[in-house]
Amino acid sequence: MHLVPADRAGHRTIDGHRVCEAIAAIGDTAHVRAWADRFALLAEPGRLALLLALHRTGPLAVSDLAVATGMRDPAVSQALRLLRAAGAVTGERDGRIVRYRLADPAIAELLVHGVLGQRD
Repeated sequence: MHLVPADRAGHRTIDGHRVCEAIAAIGDTAHVRAWADRFALLAEPGRLALLLALHRTGPLAVSDLAVATGMRDPAVSQALRLLRAAGAVTGERDGRIVRYRLADPAIAELLVHGVLGQRD
């Protein structure tokens, strides 16, 4: 069981070779954390709606996103602040207007294959 970390080496296993395969499948914990964070962004319906709108249409302003999603402007702004901090969206200023767009290609793939691919 060459992949088992030293702090778990003394633990009893049933299928040691499968434990090593499982450890290899899990991979780097930072990578796992990054994907868990992406899924957490998608787990809230308002944020998911914003991401779907931005994925489908391209850059949109807060007020337009509010109308499209049925959310209030402050709720959209707060969600976009979180999405921007996570690197999922970016804002592009055009004078006084900021238009947001999807910036994370991994999230775009999740939307295409996970959410949009499930539509009837």
